[in-house]
Amino acid sequence: MASLKRWLDRRRNPWKAEFLDAYSRWKSEKGPVRLYDYGDLPKAPVVLDFGGFKGEWSDIVLKQAPDAIIHIFEPHPGFAALIREKFADNPNIHVHELALGAESREMELSDAGDASSSVANHDRVFTAQFLSVDSFIAETPLPRIDLVKINIEGGEYELLPALIASGVLARVARLQVQFHLFEPALSAARAEIRADLAKTHECVWDYPFVWEEWRRNG
Repeated sequence: MASLKRWLDRRRNPWKAEFLDAYSRWKSEKGPVRLYDYGDLPKAPVVLDFGGFKGEWSDIVLKQAPDAIIHIFEPHPGFAALIREKFADNPNIHVHELALGAESREMELSDAGDASSSVANHDRVFTAQFLSVDSFIAETPLPRIDLVKINIEGGEYELLPALIASGVLARVARLQVQFHLFEPALSAARAEIRADLAKTHECVWDYPFVWEEWRRNG
């Protein structure tokens, strides 16, 4: 049934072909095994988790790096509360009930669980707090960032340029990002961001619009 749905999706939306092909490779090549391999993290790694949801990804990191210092960004108040409760006994976990972006503001996001988004449309919404990257770094200096995960349902098209422009991304040793393809124009937006990323990082593996990883040059 899933294969039929993807076939119909390709027929109706040919611009999704790059994503659909990448997703097939992701499954056949056991992409998640590559994604969740954090065995080479240094001692007490500094980690940024954009799109914390219920904290499952941070759990995976902590199993491999129990001394990790993790900043989790989750603007949804319900999920932020859940994460705070989950990691209440770990002083190295810092939960930020907000999203980072180009500027500080309030913004309505669609409320759809782990698919809550500033780009995709859903029936329910909630008001999210955004903090500019510059303001966050001024309040929370991070001279070293060992790992960043970004899965924020379209918000990456604002966050990544802001991280690049601020100079923060140049300090990131390892970046994992899931770009989202909600409309054809986002292919060009992803390509532009990737061109800027390539100035400081190398893409070490890539499943377009599924997951990709970049490592800092040198």
